[in-house]
Parts: sequence; structure tokens; C-alpha cells
Amino acid sequence: MMRRIAVLDAPTNLGLRPPTSTSVPGCAKAPGALRDHGLLARLRAHDAGCLTPPRYDPGDWRPGDGVCHAREISAYSVALADRIGAIIDRGEFPLVLGGDCSVLLGSALAMHRLGEAVGGRIGLIFVDGHSDFRHPGNASYVGAAAGEDLALVTGRGQADLAAIEGRRPYFRDVDVVVLGIRAQDEYRLDLQAAGITTRPVPALRAAGAARTAQWAHEQLEDCAGYWVHIDVDVLDPAVMPAVDAPDPGGIAFAELEILLAGLVDTPHCLGVELTVFDPDYDPDGAYAAEIVNTVVAGLAPVRAPESVPPRLLAQSPPPRRMRGADGPGPRDAAPARPGGADALVGVGPAAADDAGVAPAGAGAEDRRGVAPSPFTPAAPASAVEPVGPPASAGPGLLRRLSALEEDVPLADGPPPAIA
Repeated sequence: MMRRIAVLDAPTNLGLRPPTSTSVPGCAKAPGALRDHGLLARLRAHDAGCLTPPRYDPGDWRPGDGVCHAREISAYSVALADRIGAIIDRGEFPLVLGGDCSVLLGSALAMHRLGEAVGGRIGLIFVDGHSDFRHPGNASYVGAAAGEDLALVTGRGQADLAAIEGRRPYFRDVDVVVLGIRAQDEYRLDLQAAGITTRPVPALRAAGAARTAQWAHEQLEDCAGYWVHIDVDVLDPAVMPAVDAPDPGGIAFAELEILLAGLVDTPHCLGVELTVFDPDYDPDGAYAAEIVNTVVAGLAPVRAPESVPPRLLAQSPPPRRMRGADGPGPRDAAPARPGGADALVGVGPAAADDAGVAPAGAGAEDRRGVAPSPFTPAAPASAVEPVGPPASAGPGLLRRLSALEEDVPLADGPPPAIA
């Protein structure tokens, strides 16, 4: 028995600002571009179709009016949650191809419904170059849902997006792990104050992608399962510039591949979404091909013969483990559960106001209203775990490992403390 992947297109761009007054964001074209490079055939995936979004039309929206396209995003999120829920009900593993980061609202709604059905909580592993944590409590205005999605799914913001179906929050703060943000992210202190566990790029690189994936599992071990959000702007613009907000200091394709493989190599992982790739900035398709190579290799554990679907049981969740006194981080030890098994999941085998894209390091806000960071922090070479390719690594992965050394230089100085 193995888990079958089901690919669902969610080509929405409703969460982004227009790149110019006469154009719309190109990330709605991402699912088609990835399919054109043989993604479904290489994954041997079930085609779950395409959920067509409402028309992109900001109309007379102005800053101060709340989130642009809120009504359309809300309706789309409900429909997307329905489709994701149906995929999981069939025992399949959903791979959602966005679209911008507002697709997370639909995924989050689906996970909250599922958690309610099984009497437990579903967690979120948020792999993104930006925290997307802007909300009315920490910003003078909101407007682009793709720059506010993490805030919305943790219950912050207007009710028509943050409390669809009366569900608020979709994910509790303590059930969220953020990976890959830049060290100087604008809202990093807000995440810390909220108790959201984070591991920025320097700490991720110092620990290594494989160990970071295992660490992320451990943060959510009391959840019934978790969803994985991946924004490709977690990658450094030296290797992935085809995004709406390229920001220096990201990871390499090889690291993302290893991280993804580690995150999905467990029945606790319920699905993955991929967002913000913009084919308008990939005229020859080279970046689309690289993304497809990475996703196919990263999802290999899902397609392994011994991979099994989660078996979510309708039981009450176990008592929550307490965080250490130092704040977000690994839980303190807790008494073993009766029988030593997870109480909820049957465990299988181990496992932009500007007129265009802001250049890396530019000071202007991008189309999500996020100011790109001028910093390019990273751990020193001596602190970096050697990124060893898996046994099945081929020339493509080895080439991407060498690209890491050439294109993502490491800064001097000691690595920061790991959150």
C-alpha cells in the first residue's frame, strides 16, 4: 500500500497587489507551467482538477478598506476546503498548486474541519521567506492577503477571512512552526511574542535541512497531523527570482528538497501546498523545471511502497506539553501515553504598491506590502551541516548542491541561537 498524490490546481492571484495599473499578478499561471514540465506524470499522481478562482478586480479598493478581494477570497477558500477535504477522505495526499499565499486560508479551513471531526488539532508547518504576519494589530493598514495569510489563519484580522464558518483560529499559535524566514523579518518579534515557533534561515542552515524537518515534527507531536505550506520565495533569488517578492538570504533548491522530503516522510503530514511562483518571470521555463525536479524528489517518501495514509481516530487529544521557560522551542518532557502509541494518528513506518517586482534588497514594498530586507544573513561555513544527498540523489540534486556554494554565500559571524 502507498499514499497516492492528488494534484489540485488553485490558480488564484486574489491575494496580491497588481504589478502595474494595467496588469495582474502572473502566479495564477503557475499550476499550468508546472504541469507543462510533466509534474503529474513524474509523480504518477491523480489529477484532482482545477478550482477556478473569481475574477481579479480590485475595483475601487483603497488602503483602509480592509483586505482587498476579501469576499472573493472567502468564497474561494470554502470551495478549496471542500476539495481538499474530499481528497483526504479518499485516502490521497493533496498537493495544492497555487496561486498566491491566500490559498492557505482554504487549506487551513479544511484542516480545522478535519481536526474538529477527529477531536484533535491540526498543525501547520509554514515554509516561507516572509512571515506574512501583518494584521491590524501591528500595521497601519492591511490589504493584500498574501502578505497576511499567517496572521489570518491564526485568527488575526477581519472575521470574513479569519473566522470563516465561525472557526477562529484555524490553527492555534502553539501549533504553528515557521521555517525559512529571513533573520531580519519585519514581524519576527511579533511571532516570538505570540509563541509561534520559528527557525529563520541562518538557524535552519546551521542545523541542516534534514534535522530541521525532524525538529519541526517534534514541535507538533501532540497534534493529530499537520499541513505544509511552501512559498517558493523561501529560496534565494540567486536561484529563484521568479516570485513577487525576491529577498536575499534564502535557501537553495537542494535544501528545500531535503526539507520537503523530511516533512512529508510521516503519516502525520496530511498534504502540501506550493505558492507564489510567477511564470511571467520565467520565459524559458528553466525555473519551472527546477521546481518540478525539487517537488518530485521531495515527495518521493509519499510515493514509497511502505508509505501509508494517516488513520485519524475520533478521540480526545492528549494533554498539551508545556513549552520551556525560554519561550518557543521544543516541548518539555511529558509522561508517556498509555500503550506508547500516538492517541490520534496511527503511526506507519518511521519516517506591492510599486509598479513591478522589487529587486532583491530594494526598499520599496512588494505586491504583498512587505518591505524586502537588505540583509543576507547566514551561518558561517564551519557551522553548516554538510547537506548530504539522499542515496537516490542524481546529477540534478548534486548540481543544486554545488549551486548552494556558488550562489548563496555564507556570512561571517556565529550562528544565531536556534528558536
